[in-house]
Amino acid sequence: MGKFTNTKPHAVLIAYPAQGHINPVFKLAKLLHLKGFYITFVNTEYNHKRLLKSIGPNALDGLSDFKFETIPDGLTPVEGDTGDVMQDIPSLSKSVRENCLQPYCELLHRLNHSDNVPPITCLVSDCCMSFTIQAAEKFALPNLLLFPASACSLLNILHFRSFLEKGIIPLKDESYLSNGYLETKIDWIPGLKNFRLKDIVDFIRTTDPNDIMLQFFIEVADSLHRDSNTVIVLNTFNELESDVINVLSSMFPSVYPIGPLPLLLNQTANNHQLESLGSNLWIEDTKCLKWLDSKELESVIYVNFGSITVMTPEQLYEFAWGLANSKKSFMWIIRPDLVIGGSVVLSSEFVNEISDRGLIASWCPQEKVLNHPSVGGFLTHCGWNSTIESICAGVPMLCWPFFADQPTNCRVICNEWEIGIEIDTNAKREEVKKVINELIVGEKGKKMRRKVRELKKKAEENTSHGGYSNMNLDKVINEVLLKQN
Repeated sequence: MGKFTNTKPHAVLIAYPAQGHINPVFKLAKLLHLKGFYITFVNTEYNHKRLLKSIGPNALDGLSDFKFETIPDGLTPVEGDTGDVMQDIPSLSKSVRENCLQPYCELLHRLNHSDNVPPITCLVSDCCMSFTIQAAEKFALPNLLLFPASACSLLNILHFRSFLEKGIIPLKDESYLSNGYLETKIDWIPGLKNFRLKDIVDFIRTTDPNDIMLQFFIEVADSLHRDSNTVIVLNTFNELESDVINVLSSMFPSVYPIGPLPLLLNQTANNHQLESLGSNLWIEDTKCLKWLDSKELESVIYVNFGSITVMTPEQLYEFAWGLANSKKSFMWIIRPDLVIGGSVVLSSEFVNEISDRGLIASWCPQEKVLNHPSVGGFLTHCGWNSTIESICAGVPMLCWPFFADQPTNCRVICNEWEIGIEIDTNAKREEVKKVINELIVGEKGKKMRRKVRELKKKAEENTSHGGYSNMNLDKVINEVLLKQN
């Protein structure tokens, strides 16, 4: 094994190859590094190229104990793909299931026989990369599983098979998406309050029992149940989802909320050499922070629909004119691939209308933006990272869920925690204008701001020294990751 024997514990981390999964696993990697671990972070080759393009080709040089490795994702390159777009999720999910185990095992074998790195002591894996469970058995290594979305979404996914068995899905035909069927109450899953079919993680909205995404998550759930030693950590905190966490704890031997990860990372004040190391696959525009400096306290609405959401040109124009007509300042992130079928072209009339109060950028350092004093609200797709970051910043939300776990998050944000307002899928500019004003200057906005600040305080208590999430992290490190087999 060479000169590294008996040195640092070595954790190998891997995330599902999408931005919303990479971010929390990367934060956990940084936390473990701060706790004394040697880190190997595994990206797909495709995403690693994107990362280097985004953060700079030499950004990873000089890190002696935080290394990056890659495995192929098994997909055939798409003609004309410039390497700066999100890959097709169903194709990627199918390929991950079928093609990633072997190259991952080969990587573990190579690392274990390298003179330049310590022997691997543990694996830390995104639950959605369920092949790592087989790899952990093969190499006799502990495997800590991070579920990158909410506890509530995990509870949803664990019941996908029951939806099939009860005959609730597959849907009989496409009309069931719009004929009121999705309003069906789901009152048989302990821990879910006042849920309808439309609030369940939306991969169940299919007419095909063999739908790739449905089967992908059924396999994820099955693999979690198969292993009697499953240890799951969640990027959430107890007060936020206590009922659901209790239900999950009755289903698995070990479930630990260790979030919010952004706050846990902020506790380590001088985050040394890794502080500036980001995981964004798009280049961040930091000029927006200067623009925010010129705005009044809590006066700006920040708009970002995440890394995967796509919309029609019509939806984009309604949002654009709703923002313009609200007469409020706004900062809007428009990715190159946000609009279906091509680039975004906003009229000169719109650009002139918003010139003194609107800023449009292609990507940004979101946590810094949300924590900026001038930001008063967040128009979001309700991805879990965005939801948690908004809570950490004490910023209320306008919710426009697009797919996956976003309808689930929207339900609890608006109905359970009462820190957001839902916007209709095909919202017209009048509705957009109305909810923006309600959030920034209305009574409802004030009430939501109060509630989200209470949650922020609880989140800070959980992640501070002696807090529940903070202690849970130490517990999983000592009892799972450093446990000698």
